[in-house]
Amino acid sequence: MSPDLTHFLLEIFSGALVGFTLGLIGGGGSILAVPLMVYIVGVANPHVAIGTSALAVAVNALAGLAQHARLGTVKWRCAIIFATCGIVGAFGGAALGKAMDGRELLMCFALLMIVVGILMLRGRRNQGCAGAACNRENAARVMTYGL
Repeated sequence: MSPDLTHFLLEIFSGALVGFTLGLIGGGGSILAVPLMVYIVGVANPHVAIGTSALAVAVNALAGLAQHARLGTVKWRCAIIFATCGIVGAFGGAALGKAMDGRELLMCFALLMIVVGILMLRGRRNQGCAGAACNRENAARVMTYGL
């Protein structure tokens, strides 16, 4: 098999794995996409890998959103507040990320993955509320987490 074909197949496999993960659990695309782009696909610049994976994850997330919207499982008010603040945070994070060395950026990313993994292993204390909705009492919290 030629090196170009092998590289192409690794790219396809990596993208399919990220899309499958997003479709299955609704998140985690970036946590998979960045390491796959850097270490499997061979993108040399971490900044390019992060930017590229962000676009790929966004497109995959939009596909998942379309399915959930058809099923009526999207809380639109919360989604709009969360996403709007997330966009603002993304601009700030991107500016900070561009100012960092690529190796430092990957180290921060790895630390974030470890923290998120530990939090997930600890589990949730609050089991949530099936009828929860964004309102005046919790909008600031939703905005903060979105940011």
